[in-house]
Amino acid sequence: MSNGSDKNLLNGALIGCGFFARNQMQAWHDLEGARIVAVCDRASANVAAFQQDFGIDQGFTDAEALFEACALDFVDIAAPTPAHAELVEAAARHGVDVICQKPFAGSLEAARRLIELCSTQGVSLTIHENFRWQSAIREVVGLVADGVVGKPFFGRVSYRSGFDVFANQPYLAELPRFIIQDLGIHVLDIARALFGDVGRLSCETARINPDIKGEDTATMLLRHTAGTTCVVDCSYASILADDPFPQSLLEIEGPGGTIRLQQDFLLELHQPDGTRECRTVAPDWPAWSRQPWAVIQESVVSFQRDWLACRRAGHPAATHGADNFNTLSLVEAAYRAAETGQTVVPERWP
Repeated sequence: MSNGSDKNLLNGALIGCGFFARNQMQAWHDLEGARIVAVCDRASANVAAFQQDFGIDQGFTDAEALFEACALDFVDIAAPTPAHAELVEAAARHGVDVICQKPFAGSLEAARRLIELCSTQGVSLTIHENFRWQSAIREVVGLVADGVVGKPFFGRVSYRSGFDVFANQPYLAELPRFIIQDLGIHVLDIARALFGDVGRLSCETARINPDIKGEDTATMLLRHTAGTTCVVDCSYASILADDPFPQSLLEIEGPGGTIRLQQDFLLELHQPDGTRECRTVAPDWPAWSRQPWAVIQESVVSFQRDWLACRRAGHPAATHGADNFNTLSLVEAAYRAAETGQTVVPERWP
């Protein structure tokens, strides 16, 4: 139920005014049908900066005060992961639909509880999983769904870079779980978007950078329930003269041909007769985007646009809580597989 004075305009609040949240604010400004009326962050300086930069009248350092003071249709949670559960719970109690950054819970047990709470309270829970909304990725997902190469028997989803992600997000260097939890979750979600859910998974990890606490490379082997075998690999330790950051590269093989998404958005379709079709699927960048982040920034707009369309239509977004549980479960399965050296069967919702 809308709390806004204009039933066609959704009023939202952004909680968390850090590095990545600026992309979400810019995207909301680009989209019709929703507006951010308040921002919240424990650091008052962050709140003041967002209010000034984005023209937001209401600012808070306490989330409960935000919910008490504002009539909201939705909340966009961009706070750090340890705060997610408390914020999702508060939004659900106040009857406010939730968009939450990944990972939306620190454990599968907590994820189940949050999904069930939102369902009981009658509010939607959607996870801000934007990699699958990159336009080049969507193009390949569509080709696979249309059966262009037949039923895929092999796939690879690869993200390899040496980009210094710690410069803008220094807390990443302190995480005991790093690349699978922070980046791999995106890449695993792409694999699910392409090939469906996973029946079993194995994983190898390594820490190459001695100045961080967690792993910075991971290679995962997925056996999807539909029959596709997929290699998912990610690295922030790769030395590359032409670094593709932050692009994900794809390869899909089927009895009808091979699809490859190469660096710089080159899409190749290899046919059984030996021919190859090539075209560029570069995105239309938002006016406010900047390299090298434009790939991600474009996908934030796409995700939020899709969420708005689903909200208006009254059905769950693609990355609703129960769906994203099955992506989060792959993260947990990957860490367990790496620790034990065994193949792991991921948990599945429900």
